Amino acid sequence: MPVVSKRTVSLPSEQADYIDGLVSSGAYASASEVVRAGVRALQERDAAVERWLREDVAPVYDAMQANPERAIPAEDVFAAIRALHAEHLKKPKA
Repeated sequence: MPVVSKRTVSLPSEQADYIDGLVSSGAYASASEVVRAGVRALQERDAAVERWLREDVAPVYDAMQANPERAIPAEDVFAAIRALHAEHLKKPKA
């Protein structure tokens, strides 16, 4: 069994009520289980963001640094987005 460290936390009543509701419903056996599940979800999200930055963002950044003439000026990007949005607004709504 892993070593357990005790913590005391202060929560807004809305969050405390939410935890109590999850325990009362039987979804979790204790408030500690709810908090552990929340921390695991944060760890998974943080790992996903780190993976995205490492695998998707960093290579594009490195490529742009190595070959800056491939970059598109921000104003050109915004102009294209505005044009697409204007076209979208012209389409009849279903």
